[in-house]
Formats: sequence, C-alpha cells, structure tokens
Amino acid sequence: MRVLTIYAHHNPRSFCHAVLERFTEGLRDGGHTNEVVDLHAIRFDPVISDRDGPDWIDDSVPDDVLKHMQVKRSLLEGALNPLRRLMVKRWIGDRDDREVVRRLHALGPPRDVAEQQAKIAQADALAFVAPVYFVGFPAILKGWIERVFSLGFAFGMTEGAWRGDVGGRIPLFTHEKALIIQTTIWNEASYEAGLKAAMKMLVDEYALRYPGIKRVEHEYFHAVHGADDAARSAYLDRAYRLGREF
Repeated sequence: MRVLTIYAHHNPRSFCHAVLERFTEGLRDGGHTNEVVDLHAIRFDPVISDRDGPDWIDDSVPDDVLKHMQVKRSLLEGALNPLRRLMVKRWIGDRDDREVVRRLHALGPPRDVAEQQAKIAQADALAFVAPVYFVGFPAILKGWIERVFSLGFAFGMTEGAWRGDVGGRIPLFTHEKALIIQTTIWNEASYEAGLKAAMKMLVDEYALRYPGIKRVEHEYFHAVHGADDAARSAYLDRAYRLGREF
C-alpha cells in the first residue's frame, strides 16, 4: 500500500519522532511504500490567506448565496494599494460575479498546497504522527488540513451545503484508511472521561472520514512525559506493529 505520513513535531529528538521512526520501519517491513511529510522541516505555512481564496469557492454556489458574497467588491477591497487595485479591476473587467468565480477557481491552489494535494492523490492511505495539543492536532497540522483539504479536492458542496446543511458536503477522497498516532500529556483515564470522544468527532469523523476516507483508526500513547522506560519501549513496539500490520 502507498502510505503518505504527515508528521508534526518541532523537535527531531522528541519521543514523537522516535514513534515516527519505528512506525516507518514497520511500514517498510510490512511491504508498504511510505513518504513522510515533515511539516516543520518543510516550513509549511498553516495560515489561510487571500491566496487560498480560489480553493474555497466554485461554480456550485447558488445565485442568491453568491450575491451575498459580493465577490467583486471583496476582491477590490482586498487590494491594498492603488496599483494592485487597478490590476484587480482590469482582471475583473465587465464580468459578472459567477464568471469571476469561475476564473478564480481556475487559478487553482497555491504551489505549496498543490504539492501536498498531489502527494495525497497518489497515496492509498494516510497516516498522521503528532502530539495532542489542546484536544486536537498541533496548529501546523490543523492548518495543513485547513489549507490542503479544500473545496473541489477533499469535498464538494450541494446547494443545501451552501445554505448550511452539514450533510450536504460531498466526499471526494477514496483512500482506504487513515491512521492517527498521537502522544499525549494526560493519562488514559482523562481521555476515556471525554477527551477521546471530542477528538473522535472533530478529527476522526469530521476531518477525515467525512471527506471520504473509508476507515479511520486513532492510536494514543498516553502520558509519555511520565512514562517509564518499559512503557516507552512498549509504545515504540506498538508503533512498529501498527506500521507492519498497516
């Protein structure tokens, strides 16, 4: 299986990195191919900005919703100097809002997003290795999802979705599996008391299964800071098995 592993930890000497190494070894020994995207190493920018705009609107938007968006006005107001404003005005020309939307979407994503989307498209499965920060992913990984899992790539929108129906999001991914491996500060009891359920809804279901990934598994290595050598060794062995049995 072709696996794309997204790794998010700033310290290459962390226990999380050791987990990544053992998981990668397991994938290799299990006969899988694996590419690791180290988000900190490539200095991925997790912040959505105006350059991401074409990724978040397309021709599926209903006429009345499009009217409220005031696309042309927003583009002009976003031009922060007179020269830029003149260029945007010429680019818009006498086109109506829908034609402007079509032209915007045709621009495609920024280069860094396009590179990540190409890697995802070539993979059969995704894996994520990261610590838990504030009951979720680290900001750089959450931002990666927000920028890369964009409209027209990870999901489409029905007319109902544009009007607020969450069930109207159309899944576009066809990956067989996603595996999330996360190290935590808090112990297992804390996660069983509610943290795990919250992350299942926000991460497993909404971010991954909802775009179409068939099976999502989430593995926690609890309380790693206070773990003794035996517990850490067991976690690393588990990481290897997760790769080998992927």
